[in-house]
Amino acid sequence: MHTNTLLFCIFLLFRVIVAGNSGDSINPFTPKAYLIRYWKKQMSNELPKPWFLLNKASPLNAAQFATYSKLAGDQESLSKEISSFCSSANLLCFPDISSSLEKHGQDVQFSSYMSKNFTNYGSKLPRGFDSFKKYAENDNLPVNSFRQYSRGGAGHDDKFSTYAPNGNVVDQSFNTYGTGLSAGGVGEFKNYAPNVNVPNLRFTTYSTEVAGRKQSFSSYTKDTNSGDQSFTSYGRNSNGAINDFTSYANNSNVIGSTFTNYGESGNGGGNTFKSYGSNANVPENTFTNYGADGNAPFETFINYRDKSNVGDDKFTSYVDDPNAGRANFENYGQSFGEGSDTFNKYGSGITDAQTVGFKTYGVNTTFKEYGKTGVTFADYKNKTINQVSVSSSVVSDKNAKNKWIEPGKFFREKMLKTETIMPMPDIQDKMPKRSFLPRVIASKLPFSTSKIRDLKTIFHAGDDTQMGKMMLDALTECERSPSAGETKRCVASVEDMIDFSTSVLGRNVVVRTTENTKGSKGNIMIGSVKGINGGKVTKSVSCHQSLFPYLVYYCHSVPKVRVYEADILDPNSKAKINHGVAICHVDTSSWGASHGAFIALGSGPGKIEVCHWIFENDMTWAVAD
Repeated sequence: MHTNTLLFCIFLLFRVIVAGNSGDSINPFTPKAYLIRYWKKQMSNELPKPWFLLNKASPLNAAQFATYSKLAGDQESLSKEISSFCSSANLLCFPDISSSLEKHGQDVQFSSYMSKNFTNYGSKLPRGFDSFKKYAENDNLPVNSFRQYSRGGAGHDDKFSTYAPNGNVVDQSFNTYGTGLSAGGVGEFKNYAPNVNVPNLRFTTYSTEVAGRKQSFSSYTKDTNSGDQSFTSYGRNSNGAINDFTSYANNSNVIGSTFTNYGESGNGGGNTFKSYGSNANVPENTFTNYGADGNAPFETFINYRDKSNVGDDKFTSYVDDPNAGRANFENYGQSFGEGSDTFNKYGSGITDAQTVGFKTYGVNTTFKEYGKTGVTFADYKNKTINQVSVSSSVVSDKNAKNKWIEPGKFFREKMLKTETIMPMPDIQDKMPKRSFLPRVIASKLPFSTSKIRDLKTIFHAGDDTQMGKMMLDALTECERSPSAGETKRCVASVEDMIDFSTSVLGRNVVVRTTENTKGSKGNIMIGSVKGINGGKVTKSVSCHQSLFPYLVYYCHSVPKVRVYEADILDPNSKAKINHGVAICHVDTSSWGASHGAFIALGSGPGKIEVCHWIFENDMTWAVAD
């Protein structure tokens, strides 16, 4: 037999062996084929392979694998090919948007439109209006830039309605929007960015030096998950400008808003925050140099951060040395979980003719250099979470209390019994779909906060972009010191995850996840239940996704747990719809007293065990039975 023929036969045999039970023929030189071989080498058991994990391997073919492995060693070269690399490797990357030279008439409606750079658009337009309706709808990675938009207009209206709905990792920039002595007109953001995941919205030098222009933010980023919004030099040096924030960031989860030099040196006009951040989970709002040297007749906060869970606000040099007007806080910050507000140099130097009023104001608050005259406190509650839980009327509302603790998110171990009917939370993975990088490529890329600038260069991420913040947040969490008794590691490849898990548990391990998302957000019936390792207290390794351009998992060892598998049934037909994996933490003594589990279940640290389901694309490792 010729040598070439023999090699070809060996190649075909090897290809079949590598494919194994996957049902696909796999080229042995691809990252996935290498991973399968690595799994077989590291595992000491012959249990079925976890295809839900192995299928997260890089989709690069053999030629691409070789090309990008070489490019990864030269970051400048890889950066030049980042678009093709992201596409081939199934990564999360933002598009590079080029400037738009399109010309538009006076009145334009943008519908079903996305990912554009509107530079110098609408400058010096007299009257008329532009409408952005259902713009960037359902776009996975909407990136839009509005630079010098509507600059110097006179009586020109801009309406953003149902803008960027249902987007995932939204990045929007409004730079010098409506500036340059714009006169009159209305800028309306209505139902802007609803139901989006991890938004990064920036308003820089927005409505600066305008006269009599009204800006309205209504139902802005409602039902949003995580993310940040920043207003820098917003409404600065404006005359008679009115800004309304109504239903802003309501029902949102971990949203951060920053107002820097907002309304500075403004004359007349006023600002109203109504139902701002209500029913939100851990909102973070920072007001720095807000209303400084201003002559606005009013600053009003009504139902601000009402019924929210935890959350923190910082007011630094807020309405400092104002010339006239009033600031009212009505029904402010009545959170059911303990938050904190810091007022530093708030209203210092105000005169007897001015007022700062607090009515039904309830938070855990610090006042420093606060105005001593013209200040009224009515029904002010400076209480801890324990006091609020006893006396606050807000907490007595059970629905409000559990607003951000989904029914079924935490439960007691006794619920894991056949025929138990219980609610199941939404276990669906909300993160963008991505793949792991092969270890040989991931190991060549910078992966630390000290190298964040190199990472930004590779992935074309600016200093104030969602991509940059996303990477920094993930790396910061990876570098956080472990909790007491925790062993942790961030893994950027499946091989790294295998190595970490086997280093903690040994090589005779099984990795499990909940089979699908059926039963989510509804009632389920528990079918047959199996305790892993005989239901004994054991150790496991749990892995959770981080938001990063490629798949990165935060893995940590969890001591003193019991792991269960359970069939999940439809409560009406009793038909099996899912196979769930649940983990019960037996020792909760090191958990914080304000942990959502204790709010949902009652009790406190170390007094009860707490169980939860393993969500879609998360996983837990345990010693094999």
